Amino acid sequence: MRQSLAKLAAGIGGAALALSAATGVASADPMDAIINTTCNYGQVMAALNASDPAAAQQLNSSPVAQSYIRQFLASPPPKRQQMAQQVQAMPSAQKYFSTIENVAVSCNNY
Repeated sequence: MRQSLAKLAAGIGGAALALSAATGVASADPMDAIINTTCNYGQVMAALNASDPAAAQQLNSSPVAQSYIRQFLASPPPKRQQMAQQVQAMPSAQKYFSTIENVAVSCNNY
């Protein structure tokens, strides 16, 4: 049960970290924007709160997910790429991708 909860939190965290993808620049591969984001944790959370308060509340209740996002944002691009690919493969993260897209176009505005 604990491992399952951790995987779900990581999925939520991974989805939320992907929310940090906003660079304001169109990209052929959405993963490029995620990997090369210049958004910080505060910008990601502000954009998430604005676009999906329920998802933001879920994230705020998960220290594991918050830690994952912070780790992602502090990592260099090769590590970010690896982390993003792991999240992309998680079924539990799939339901967050429309939110990810919304935040991805707005986090640099915060």
